[in-house]
Amino acid sequence: QVHLVESGGGLVQAGDSLRLSCAASGRTFSTYTMGWFRQAPGKEREFVAGTAWNGGYTYSADSVKGRFTISRDNAKNTVYLQMNSLKPEDTAVYYCAAKNRHNSGSDYYIGSYNYWGRGTQVTVSS
Repeated sequence: QVHLVESGGGLVQAGDSLRLSCAASGRTFSTYTMGWFRQAPGKEREFVAGTAWNGGYTYSADSVKGRFTISRDNAKNTVYLQMNSLKPEDTAVYYCAAKNRHNSGSDYYIGSYNYWGRGTQVTVSS
């Protein structure tokens, strides 16, 4: 069982930066692939970025590539999403999620993830 709590969201202006954190409970955090997803009003939840269980491999959606960076600190049971050059279209609720690394489902697919946080709101004004 993994319990996830996101933090760090807020209201910022276009071009600003934010760093989201996701704190996980449980002793097996390091065995999970971690992902960040987001959901804007009226839209489906979408993949943003992911990191392998050891942080050795990261990947992100084309819409955020070059602006957002995912990282993790297994000693602190925390995964981060550094968001730079924010745009109004980045406005959404951001969720972190955990996927058992032995799960063969795609890391980009919502249904592959076993545990979800409640989300943190990010609002970017123009």
